[in-house]
Amino acid sequence: MALAPLTAALLAAKRRLGLSFADLGQRLGADEVWVASLIYGQATATAEQAEALLQALELGGSAGAERLDQLTTYPVKGALDPVIPTDPLLYRFYEILQVYGLPLKDVIQEKFGDGIMSAIDFSLTVDRQEDPKGDRVVVTMNGKFLPYRTW
Repeated sequence: MALAPLTAALLAAKRRLGLSFADLGQRLGADEVWVASLIYGQATATAEQAEALLQALELGGSAGAERLDQLTTYPVKGALDPVIPTDPLLYRFYEILQVYGLPLKDVIQEKFGDGIMSAIDFSLTVDRQEDPKGDRVVVTMNGKFLPYRTW
């Protein structure tokens, strides 16, 4: 998957400066997953957030105005290549949905009724849980339930 030029520049600066998404999140007053989403072009920053990000990454300069504009423009969400991911970590999420997607849908609808989980009124966190058999990745998705309506 080819990265957008802005994403590539932001990630290169992040690596060069040795910053984490959590570091950037603290500077922007936002969650680290949201900051990563912004950098990958899937979220929209306020002008203040965009300026803070560019300042933290030392990316002002002549391209700063264009980058600021790109970070504050509404993206086409989900505009990633619509293919089965080949990156092993991304593939595992795809595999999880293949194996547990329909059961998850049924359990959610059994508990809430016919509807969906919002990806707009939504948060996602990633935590590390120490375990003697190998540390665990804890991914928490928290979305508002949106019932389908009858008309």
